[in-house]
Amino acid sequence: MASVQHARATLDDLYRTPEKAELIGGRIVRFMATGRKPNRVAARIFRSLDDHAATLKLGEAYTDNMGFAIPVLPSGRESFSPDASYYRGPFPKDQMRFITGAPHFAAEVRSENDFTPSAESEMAEKRADYFQAGTEVVWDVDTLAECIHAYRASDPDHPVTFRRGDVADAEPAVPGWRLAVDWIFA
Repeated sequence: MASVQHARATLDDLYRTPEKAELIGGRIVRFMATGRKPNRVAARIFRSLDDHAATLKLGEAYTDNMGFAIPVLPSGRESFSPDASYYRGPFPKDQMRFITGAPHFAAEVRSENDFTPSAESEMAEKRADYFQAGTEVVWDVDTLAECIHAYRASDPDHPVTFRRGDVADAEPAVPGWRLAVDWIFA
């Protein structure tokens, strides 16, 4: 029986992908659209982050679907597209292209299908990829328990959990930024 070889996808192929996707192992991995609550939570994180970035004048905040192109990691990953992110630079000359490099801060907001054992494993692998690529802080935002698990590159196996009533931060990736957990889940 003959096997069919598929051409390895490239960042140029990813640019032409009409929906949210990432480039992993030479394949375009598409992501399902999210529901109301996860989208609102991601929007609130971005809104606060963008307001802070405007006053900080040190970097930029991005919404869902921003592409970050990275050198190929051992996992095969070549890009990220977090739900909300922050990047200090350098910025690409062509403003229509992806940013080259990992975000300094990435928020991954869980949707309804992100609570299975296989999803947990995939999220842990993605966090490891973020840190290997240079991301300083990754938030795993749990929309069911309404909490934020903040993972830091300096201690990736011991997250700090922020719950309702707490004020979350993303130090050192976003200096001085604080966000009330109650507000993002309101």
